[in-house]
Amino acid sequence: MHVPPAAAVRRTVARAGAAVLGDLRAIDGALYAAVAATPTPTLDRALRRLSYAADHSKISLTVAGLLALGPGRSRRAALAGVGAVALASAAANLCGKRMVRRRRPDREEARVILDRHVPMPKSASFPSGHTASATAFATAVGVVLPAAAVPLGALAVAVGYARVHTGVHYPGDVAAGGVLGFAAAAASLAVVHMPRRRRS
Repeated sequence: MHVPPAAAVRRTVARAGAAVLGDLRAIDGALYAAVAATPTPTLDRALRRLSYAADHSKISLTVAGLLALGPGRSRRAALAGVGAVALASAAANLCGKRMVRRRRPDREEARVILDRHVPMPKSASFPSGHTASATAFATAVGVVLPAAAVPLGALAVAVGYARVHTGVHYPGDVAAGGVLGFAAAAASLAVVHMPRRRRS
């Protein structure tokens, strides 16, 4: 039985990988176009406002400030949440976007209506920093304060969808941001729950 050379195997794997990546991009673009083509006048302004409110993690930091006013577990939740946001934001903006450098969607070509528009960021599209930060905060706080998990999780999902709805991200960017947010939350929680002896 003939075994192909290593170079031939690598080429085959590379071609298969490129084909799969192309298919995923096609699905991503089709989902973006479907959202753009679906009229939702009742949601348009609300999601645009939500997208604005999520800039620079304003919603998450406001919630964290309120939680920090409480004692014990509430304060630990605030600390874990802020730490997770910091990690997610750094990972998305300083690493992910610079490594992938994906172009932002073309809203004009997709005919995203003007009532949905927010300013198109100048940074790369992948991953969604808004989604990463919102997911990181919701996950970290939700682990420490389970009662907050559902409302904050729903808010994170809404923020992610709002970024697609307003035309500034592809769905794939949002999905990647969500995964990154979970990882950032796990790292933050590991530090917050680390025994004091180890931290010292």
